[in-house]
Amino acid sequence: MDKIDIDGVILTPQKQIHHPKGDIYHCMKESDIGYSSFGEAYFSTINAGEIKGWKMHKMMTLNLLVPLGEIKFVLYDDRPKSKSKANYFEVTLSQTNYRRLTVPPGLWLAFKGKGNQQNLILNIANMEHDPNEIDRLELHQIYYDWDSK
Repeated sequence: MDKIDIDGVILTPQKQIHHPKGDIYHCMKESDIGYSSFGEAYFSTINAGEIKGWKMHKMMTLNLLVPLGEIKFVLYDDRPKSKSKANYFEVTLSQTNYRRLTVPPGLWLAFKGKGNQQNLILNIANMEHDPNEIDRLELHQIYYDWDSK
């Protein structure tokens, strides 16, 4: 498991069942670590080489999985009273590194499409989408060298 330097972030290996006619990718059960409640689930795509972010949810817990493609996620902690303030965490999720990334409220998130095909994210959130609980920043407002990593 990757070293996680941000309080509250969980990276959970997920079960894959390979089948000659099509595979099964487990996502989340109510009994899993990181599950808090269910609000909604949605899919999002990102093109190869594109970067989305930065955004920070004030109340929503994200549970992110990548069943198709390859996506690099970067988290940044600027929570005032956090023991991990100013730390970054990065992880690339894909079919070959199939894990669930649980992101608690208050962390900045950005991600980059790395796969050459369709890059697909599933988010299982603990609440319904509310545009009033999200803060956004331009990419240059939090320093991260996307080109060298």
